[in-house]
Amino acid sequence: MTASAVKDITRAEYCVVACAEAWRGDGEILASPMGAVPSVGARLARLTFAPELLLTDGEAMIVDADGEVEGWLPYRKHLTLVTGGRRHVMMGASQIDRFGNQNISCVGDWEQPTRQLLGVRGAPVNTLNNPVSYWIPRHSARVFVERVDMVCGVGHDRAEAAGPSATRFHRIPQVVSDLGVFDFATPDRSMRLASVHPGVTVDQVREATGFALTVPADVPYTRDPSPAELALIREVIDPSGTRNREVRA
Repeated sequence: MTASAVKDITRAEYCVVACAEAWRGDGEILASPMGAVPSVGARLARLTFAPELLLTDGEAMIVDADGEVEGWLPYRKHLTLVTGGRRHVMMGASQIDRFGNQNISCVGDWEQPTRQLLGVRGAPVNTLNNPVSYWIPRHSARVFVERVDMVCGVGHDRAEAAGPSATRFHRIPQVVSDLGVFDFATPDRSMRLASVHPGVTVDQVREATGFALTVPADVPYTRDPSPAELALIREVIDPSGTRNREVRA
């Protein structure tokens, strides 16, 4: 590893850059970020290395990185993008396991859960029909679990067991947490530690994860934002600092 030479970059800004990288190379695809940090990340990607990325106002309009309307996205067209692999969602997860199965519905047994959460919502459709990454602002063994209590978002093991109909558009590019970046670049498609954010150690990540991660011999640090990217984050995209309310380190 090599530590960052830039001392004033915050953990939140590393997370923004890591989220932005999820959309690198996607081409003209609809970005659907959920959460402050992923939203800042999607706009950063659009303003820098992914100018072809499509952003929405959350309703029916295509907007640019400043929120100015660029076009209309009727519901039928939106569904075409959703079901044809032309959207890349970054969702949250109350639980996620080593194969990328995600839970946002309940904690505990389905018949008598100890905690009721959001519900399944659109997670199965998202994961089976278009790429889905995850943003987890509080990395802990309560979130990164050996086995999710209920499968909402479909992971690699379940998609592969279901066959070609489930794997045509199924893809989990990456998971970003406040500790690091994770992918599934392993023979069995289980989770791998791809980078740690500066100030975080591999041992910290292991201790905060409820299953055995694949950890390469040399884990890099998450890349620094460039001076131009920092200026965009701080002065153009998020001058009010909403990113810091999701990541406190």
